[in-house]
Amino acid sequence: MGTREPRVTDWRLVVGSRLDRVRADLAALGPPDPLDQEGQRWREVAEREAAVVDDMITREESRRQSVASWWSGWHIERAWRSLHEAEIAAVAAGRGFLGRLPGLKARVSENLPEEDPRRRALEELRPGEFTLAVEREIVVDALRAAFDASDFAHAGSRALRNKLIAASVVLFAVNTLLGVLGIVDPGMIPMCVSSEKLPTVCPSGRGEAASDVWLIQVLGAFGAVLSAVVLLLRRRPSLSPYVMVGYQALIKVLLGAALAVVGILALGAGVTTGLIGVASQAALLVWAVLLGYGQQIATRLLDSYTDRVMDQARPLPRADSRG
Repeated sequence: MGTREPRVTDWRLVVGSRLDRVRADLAALGPPDPLDQEGQRWREVAEREAAVVDDMITREESRRQSVASWWSGWHIERAWRSLHEAEIAAVAAGRGFLGRLPGLKARVSENLPEEDPRRRALEELRPGEFTLAVEREIVVDALRAAFDASDFAHAGSRALRNKLIAASVVLFAVNTLLGVLGIVDPGMIPMCVSSEKLPTVCPSGRGEAASDVWLIQVLGAFGAVLSAVVLLLRRRPSLSPYVMVGYQALIKVLLGAALAVVGILALGAGVTTGLIGVASQAALLVWAVLLGYGQQIATRLLDSYTDRVMDQARPLPRADSRG
């Protein structure tokens, strides 16, 4: 099985551009200062980690390896962690790193709470207050803590993505099984609705048919697509290496198809007797669409939780920020 060249993806573009910035910062430092052994060690760390990042974003893998890497996300997270170490080392390699103090404070504040002592130490740091070695340690410690928080959030978003994929596979299997059972024995999953005062109504309009379950699932999925469109419209941009919106939409569509079948079964069982009456085929099909859209009630919590995870992985500017 041959190897495959790495695809051009958003995270590779972002990591690659930041890697170029690290190398530009190292080049701007000029030749090593023999009197600054600590700075020389940091320069070596930056160059070593930059090589790791370069390997991660250009590595060629077989199809099987690429699938395993995509699921585990190890190459993405290794690239980000090494990039963060390279950025820290590039800052610490020079003597004038305190000139970047405003930018360093802004970066740290994105990932560390106000009460964190490392963030507070960085914000209270004044040039010349301590020796160069102490100032360097304060900056490195704060940056490492901030980047660690970001890296852990990346791992959390990958775990959530994998859970969404697993849930989608289960829902797909359930929907497929329901559809196959409807074809094998149309009466096993009755989709017709009857009541004492109204005639029996079936999705096909011609009594029980093998396609009834599939028709209800398709209409339920259509109703869920409407809610997925709303999700896409309100989705905020994100530079996280893991994009969740597609998996969220897939969950909605599959869950909408399943809930439409369950809802029609409830109507046929008389659960809503006296509240809802289905007098025609068109009314039954409309109810399938509405039941599919109704999955939004169940997935609203999932959407909120996903938003929180993604905000931690790649925080956006606060609504009250200026400039």
